[in-house]
Amino acid sequence: MRIAKAMARAGLCSRREAERWIADGRVSVNGQVLATPAVEVKPKDRVLVDGRPLPVAEPARLWRYNKPKGVVTTHNDPQGRPTVFDSLPPDLPRVISVGRLDFNTEGLILLTNDGELARHLELPATGWLRRYRVRAKGRVNADDLGSLKDGVEIEGVRYGPVEVAIDTMQGANTWLTVGIREGKNREVRKVLAHLGLEVNRLIRVSFGPFQLLDLKPGEAESVRRRVLADQLGADLAEQFGLIDEREEKPQAKKPGFNKVRSVTERAASERGATDRRGKNRSENERAGRRSPPRRDGKPRTDRREKP
Repeated sequence: MRIAKAMARAGLCSRREAERWIADGRVSVNGQVLATPAVEVKPKDRVLVDGRPLPVAEPARLWRYNKPKGVVTTHNDPQGRPTVFDSLPPDLPRVISVGRLDFNTEGLILLTNDGELARHLELPATGWLRRYRVRAKGRVNADDLGSLKDGVEIEGVRYGPVEVAIDTMQGANTWLTVGIREGKNREVRKVLAHLGLEVNRLIRVSFGPFQLLDLKPGEAESVRRRVLADQLGADLAEQFGLIDEREEKPQAKKPGFNKVRSVTERAASERGATDRRGKNRSENERAGRRSPPRRDGKPRTDRREKP
């Protein structure tokens, strides 16, 4: 495994950050400081980052986080602005973000302890739609929005297909829902500015199958390992350590419920049949105890009955 990939898998940083750390002379393998990331490492190699052993890679985990407005998505900001990672909940381990949201954008951002997983999820090749709620100053018509469905080129940069729908109009503002799959730098703002709209609020509400829902600003919530494995598929789930062979597959609830109910119904049916048999048997027994008819063919009267 390449050294940068090993560092990303350990959750220290992304692969690109690992390459920068190596260029800065912060990484050594078996006592030799690396000058290039083009180095393969094996499980028995001693890897040090800033003089500390490389952490053992743990199974990948994923969190949904509601990024507030007014923080940047970076570990170290040259301008000294507050970052997402300055105010994360204290129970989170060291995490990195899946892509970024700019300073004034709020809403859903995914966090993970695995740099390789972050790299995989942020690539446009995953095909996951990133959906935003947008408030913008100005007016736009359906024809203008339809021109974005095949993509658009702005100032020499080609943007892929953009899905846009008008939700409501309030005064000078228009609320829209926008869906993109690439997530280039400030893509939503630039594409809407191309149509004459000035974005004044931008909220990401979903990233692929993961949604913001009712998370409050600054809150983070873990995604279940089984849910993440199902979304990645068996091969990637195994690669990221999400499948435990000893783990039993969860049983479906519906079949189990139906099975229990059918057993109950069958038991009730059997009791009903038993009761009916008992009732019939009792009637037969009572009939058998009746006095036989007299020789002249007339039935005998019960002695308790008056003649």
